[in-house]
Amino acid sequence: MTMSTVAMATIRRRSRRRRPPALLIASIVFLVVIVLAAIFAPLIAPMNPNTTDILNASSGPSVEHWLGTDTTGRDILSRLLYGARLSLLAPLAVVILTTIVGAIVGLAAARSGGVVDLVLSRAMDIVFAFPSLLLGLLAVAIFGPGLTAPIIALAIGYIPFLGRIVRTATQQEQARPYIGSHIVMGFSSWWITVRHILPNIVPLLLAQATLAFGYAMLDIAALSYLGLGVQPPAADWGSMIAQSQSAVMQGQLWGMFWPSLAVILTVLSVNVLGEHLTDRTSARGRSLL
Repeated sequence: MTMSTVAMATIRRRSRRRRPPALLIASIVFLVVIVLAAIFAPLIAPMNPNTTDILNASSGPSVEHWLGTDTTGRDILSRLLYGARLSLLAPLAVVILTTIVGAIVGLAAARSGGVVDLVLSRAMDIVFAFPSLLLGLLAVAIFGPGLTAPIIALAIGYIPFLGRIVRTATQQEQARPYIGSHIVMGFSSWWITVRHILPNIVPLLLAQATLAFGYAMLDIAALSYLGLGVQPPAADWGSMIAQSQSAVMQGQLWGMFWPSLAVILTVLSVNVLGEHLTDRTSARGRSLL
């Protein structure tokens, strides 16, 4: 076997290893389709999502209603497309708040050390003891149904999750020799944190935020299913599932099937993407050691 043949075989093996798996590609494609469908819902929805038609209530898929109608005759496809907006935006808001505050808390705890680290770590432990969904229920009980209070409550519940990860990653990063050299050179702690430590932990932070998005979507859907999240006539996938319960007892499953499938596939796709990003981040971390 010639050297060129060996080189080509090695290149092919490396390309196969770098090629993303089919499940990851399918997940990314699905997420792109869902996001585009939510953005362009007014253009592609066949009907007004809130228009009722009692004569066609709980009807099956047809030429006029591709996915059927719900218990009040509203077009399921239209409500599914419009519902994607709130179903995606609410978890995204939770993740953005969690990521910003969690990063600040984790960085402050690791970089300050001492009493500050102790106080922030114990505070995260206390909040971590409360399930995020319970915090969402408490927020609804205090402030009433809607999305604003649950979003803030869920974000608070997720902060310890990301805060701990950022704290650990920061401690590992600041133990590297280049941090010590920058300190000797007289650079401020703030400059080192913003210029070097934060950029190096951003990939890990984004990977964990992606995983948190799936959990947030499930919690928001659960609150909407209980009637404590999105309020009628607005729709998200969780409320659509709840509104179709009565039809299920009559053997009409499509009203619950389609939003349930949308939640399952979206959460699965986000988790696949998040796990891939986590693996990439872990591999990068090992290569730097």
